[in-house]
Amino acid sequence: MLFSEILGQNHIKNHLTTSVDAGRIPHAQLFVGPEGSGTLPMAIAYAQYILCGNTDSENSNGNEACNLKFKNISHPDLHFAFPVTSNDKVKRHPISNHFMEEWRQLIDQQPYGNLFDWYKLLGVDNKQGQIGVDEAHDIVKSLALKSYEGGYKVMLIWMAEKMNTACANKLLKLIEEPPEKTVFILIAEDEEQIINTIRSRCQVLHFPPLAEAVISDALVKNYELDVSVATKIAHQSNGNYNKACDLIYQDSEDIQFEKWFVLWVRSAFKAKGNKTAIRDLISWSEEIAKTGRETQKQFLQFCLNYFRQAMLLNYNANELVYIEPKTENFKLEKFAPFVHDSNILDISKELQDAMYHIERNGNSKIILTDLSIKLTRLLHKKSQLKN
Repeated sequence: MLFSEILGQNHIKNHLTTSVDAGRIPHAQLFVGPEGSGTLPMAIAYAQYILCGNTDSENSNGNEACNLKFKNISHPDLHFAFPVTSNDKVKRHPISNHFMEEWRQLIDQQPYGNLFDWYKLLGVDNKQGQIGVDEAHDIVKSLALKSYEGGYKVMLIWMAEKMNTACANKLLKLIEEPPEKTVFILIAEDEEQIINTIRSRCQVLHFPPLAEAVISDALVKNYELDVSVATKIAHQSNGNYNKACDLIYQDSEDIQFEKWFVLWVRSAFKAKGNKTAIRDLISWSEEIAKTGRETQKQFLQFCLNYFRQAMLLNYNANELVYIEPKTENFKLEKFAPFVHDSNILDISKELQDAMYHIERNGNSKIILTDLSIKLTRLLHKKSQLKN
């Protein structure tokens, strides 16, 4: 993957190429950025720049055979680790090397994809993946070998926040003092979930969300959209190129999530003193609980963003509102007044608590039913500022 293929982030590209050209390659780096900002493709391009001896973003004067291996994600000195779990193909002790075919498919089809896309590709939406101690043993074993081509070795760990404690402790010494000419690139969306002892040993690079103009130009170039359509999608994507691509094909999980969300809040509004609506909320909870845990967590994160967008609209921060509801007869302008200073913090806390308990294998039906009943009370609270 070439730097020239990566959207925006020019200041980061310049920093990385300049440091390699000057011979200053940190042994451990942490790329932190929101979904769709390009952390994974940037890390692969950076690894290619190091391993192939390239001199600019077009890969001129580099090793062409090496560049061809990168095009196929098959360079022997580029190693990957990412969250995995058992599935029909791998029953026990899953590690990343067992899933390289699917991994190459993800990078080829959508290098800006998220964890949800990855789990769908593996067919394990009902399970939660992790980077476990088996993976750590495999990493140690891989990096103990000499470089295949006599130069650097690069270990790229995607979604590093999914490392469990046993794995992190196993890799700690290796990240602190890796073998000669070994580079670790950790990629994360939430650096706070990575243990401090790992973070403190990495040089951290923060990636901002992509600018709307960058996404719009990419959509026009890659999908031959009209500028007006591309601009609208870029605004709705909120700096997330992966979401922008989903919106083009109407393939975004957000479309289904919005239907669930609208049904949920409508039932919650009716439920005050209404037994029938309470039954509707219980039925809704049962329906969502049938989906996989990753889907449930993704949906609750969607709800959290939706409530925040409603609050921003309620307080006239219109330039920050990017959501455009697609559900018939549901207007964000009419919903917004019910999300305000007196309930937004409580709503946010309840949603985050529900995500926490679902991630730790709590009973989804009970968690979602409890959340629904609490939402009923919170949506009927009055704003203190408007009294």
